[in-house]
Amino acid sequence: MTSSDLKESQDPELASQDPLEKFTRWMKDAEGSEPSLPNAASLATATPDGRPSLRMVLLKEYGADGFVFYTNLESRKGEELAANPRAAMCFHWKSLTRQVRVEGTVEVLDDGEADAYFATRDRESKIGAWASRQSQPLQRRFELEREVAKYAAKYVIGDIPRPNFWSGYRLKPVRVEFWSQRPFRLHDRLQFDRMDGGWRLTKLYP
Repeated sequence: MTSSDLKESQDPELASQDPLEKFTRWMKDAEGSEPSLPNAASLATATPDGRPSLRMVLLKEYGADGFVFYTNLESRKGEELAANPRAAMCFHWKSLTRQVRVEGTVEVLDDGEADAYFATRDRESKIGAWASRQSQPLQRRFELEREVAKYAAKYVIGDIPRPNFWSGYRLKPVRVEFWSQRPFRLHDRLQFDRMDGGWRLTKLYP
């Protein structure tokens, strides 16, 4: 238990009324304690008729306007988000025995923002974005390697542009829940719900 956890458990009024402030503190703690990828999160999407799917993504940015990740727009998650722009993310930091769940609506980033991030990626990842027909059937590994070789040759000189089927999403939260493990399964749960331009904080039973 950290000193900040102790204060919050003893005095709920000391808990931040802004979920982003609390998330930022917890993410910094995770960056100092998780052995790898503290920014990894499970992303849940669903079809319009309610069939869910789940996968891991990497959080690349976050701020008052939401949580950003990047992917192929023609992947399964891209197709599901196009049809049903609602999603949830879950961060689990085992080293800290903490979890954060984020629920909300999703929007595609504008081209300028997506281009700026794509430009920071290493050359191999850029080529991989062009070569991979994400979520489509792959008969043999050789087919993927052939596509990688094709785009490596095509873009052997100069900058590699961002494919128009590759971009980012911003999850705009309407609910954020913080979970912290406590003895005897009497865990702490703080739920923030967006209300009238602000946030309503509710403590939940474990």
